[in-house]
Amino acid sequence: MPLLDRMRTPLARLDREQRPGRVRGGRERRWRVSSHTDERGRPPTSLVVALVLACAALMALDYHGGTGSPVEPARRAMGEVFGPVEVGTTAVIRPFVAVPDWFQTHDSMRSDIDHLEAENARLLQQVHTAGYDRNKLAEYEGLTAAADSLGYALVPARVVGLGPSQSFSRTVTIDAGSKAGLQPDMTVVNNDGLVGRVLRVTRTTATVLLILDADSVVGARIGNDMKVGFLRGRGVLGRDGRLDLELVDQSVVPARDDVVVTWGSDSGAPYVSGIPIGRVTSVFSSLRETSQRAVIQPYVDFGALDVVGVVVPSGTTSDRAVIEADGSLR
Repeated sequence: MPLLDRMRTPLARLDREQRPGRVRGGRERRWRVSSHTDERGRPPTSLVVALVLACAALMALDYHGGTGSPVEPARRAMGEVFGPVEVGTTAVIRPFVAVPDWFQTHDSMRSDIDHLEAENARLLQQVHTAGYDRNKLAEYEGLTAAADSLGYALVPARVVGLGPSQSFSRTVTIDAGSKAGLQPDMTVVNNDGLVGRVLRVTRTTATVLLILDADSVVGARIGNDMKVGFLRGRGVLGRDGRLDLELVDQSVVPARDDVVVTWGSDSGAPYVSGIPIGRVTSVFSSLRETSQRAVIQPYVDFGALDVVGVVVPSGTTSDRAVIEADGSLR
């Protein structure tokens, strides 16, 4: 064996014998237990007692606290060191921590927005229909006042349809019928004056012939002397709708702006007496027939009919509230 190999062999053997973690024979050995822990890896009792006493001593020293505490410099130093770390850590993790709150807030805001949008739509609808509601209320109030002033009980109803123009008649349909106590040949009015008469009825609706219809004839009285005549419609609705009045006494000359009211029929059918119809706008004389013809502008705006009242006997059984002659509801 060369000299170099003979020198390496004892050194290698020595190295294996003194290497930590191994024993002779090449087997692994356990690390030696530290002097600071017992055989089961727990700190000795003396170390625990010393730590508890140290904590108690620090608590006693820091009992009164404040800037005069012996541990205040250490506390301040720790704050200087860990304060920026806490701030930075909070800034980093805040977006992640806030994610659940963001979803909850987003859902809550979405619900609030939906509620506000619904409320806004409701208020806009009220604004858009305010004029209609105001006019309808005014018509109902006017109908109540009309019942009181005319001395007749009224069944309120609304116009729900117009007669077809191809029928060459001027009629409207109202939402009250026989269940409301209506019958044919009853007088129909609104808060301005005479509208027409009931032509026919069903259980829930009625057809009203307007006084503007060309086939309508209404007995009327005119002026302060209450001269009588007959009103006939021209079949024209709207602002140009007019009535023609022919007086029984041909010698009477009507005056402009004379008021025309209903003459009245036997038993109040089809027209009761004293209902305002309109006023005289012009008078024409016929030399051939030696008669006077007055043009009457009706008080009722037939182009905007909505709420009407049907004159019924007091105490009539109805499926709705009846406005009595004194203006009260029954």
